[in-house]
Amino acid sequence: MNPAVLYTVLVAAIVFEVLGTSAMQAAQHFTRLGPTVVMVVCYAIAFFFLSYTLRFIPVGIAYAVWSGLGIVLISLVGYFAFGQKLDLAAILGLGLIISGVVVLNLFSKSTFH
Repeated sequence: MNPAVLYTVLVAAIVFEVLGTSAMQAAQHFTRLGPTVVMVVCYAIAFFFLSYTLRFIPVGIAYAVWSGLGIVLISLVGYFAFGQKLDLAAILGLGLIISGVVVLNLFSKSTFH
């Protein structure tokens, strides 16, 4: 399988997970039907795409990319969409997460190349 296609599918999984998590915030403890439905649908799509990538990418690598980029993206969504503040420690930590994902993908022999 073409690595570019696999990583595109993994990025799609991450985007749907971030959309689902954003909808969870908007669902307000499942009291709003629309965001709750969006959350469930987005998570279903996200896990479908993630499960597809696991056929070719080792689970530890796929999950590291999934969780790392998901954390960074949802932090940005929280900042811009929900007005949640990020202090210097949070920004540095997010930078370390991004660095870890980059190192993992560029230098690890465990990744799919």
